[in-house]
Amino acid sequence: MYFFLSNLSFTDICSSTVPRMLMNIQRHSKTISYAGCLTQVCFVLVFAGVENSLLAAMAYDGYVVICHLLRYSVIMNPHLCVLLIVLSLTISVVYGLLHSLMVLRLSFCTELEILHFCELDQVIKLSCSDTLINNILLYLVSGILGGVPYLGIIYSYIKIVSSILRMSSAGGTRKAFSTCGSHLSVGSLFYGMGFGVYISSVVTDSFTNTAAASVMYTVVPPMLNPFIYILKYRDMKEALKKLIITPPFW
Repeated sequence: MYFFLSNLSFTDICSSTVPRMLMNIQRHSKTISYAGCLTQVCFVLVFAGVENSLLAAMAYDGYVVICHLLRYSVIMNPHLCVLLIVLSLTISVVYGLLHSLMVLRLSFCTELEILHFCELDQVIKLSCSDTLINNILLYLVSGILGGVPYLGIIYSYIKIVSSILRMSSAGGTRKAFSTCGSHLSVGSLFYGMGFGVYISSVVTDSFTNTAAASVMYTVVPPMLNPFIYILKYRDMKEALKKLIITPPFW
């Protein structure tokens, strides 16, 4: 669990567009170069794919903990954990490079305006050339690479819930829910925010609303993920409660 959490934290740091945003605010500049935009597109795609795969790996880890506890150390051995990370990173890098290289074949006019940051679909919409192949790749590859981990998470939780419902001990049921509760919160936040961005871009024509939704998606999950996992532990809860309740001494 801690191995996957450390990789998830690293992914959240790398996938965040906040440093670039803060630099633009500091410099009072909203421009970005063509190469910089493509680099941002590639990084966002790569680390979003890694996080998607990591959430699936963590769901499988929770499934093994609850459904096959006695065989946990055999199944989730260090070799398998490293293999899952390397596999998710390799697939995500290929995915990001594929779309970034396909954008290179497009032609663009000068003085283009991007709503918030360089998202792939926004960049494709700004092209002056035919984008049919890019759009097919976007929906086809994203559907496969994004859908398979998502289905894996759903399958894992179906098995987890069915195993929990068969438990006769109330304490065991509570402990099982506590084990997978943090991951369920992080997964709901990640997929919920992503689904919200997609719905806002489809339903509304307001550039402001779409930009706000996309910024929330890139800022809120990386910020809240550490708190969600930290609050799982009782000593962390007590320390936070004491910090909130106890008035500061000046």
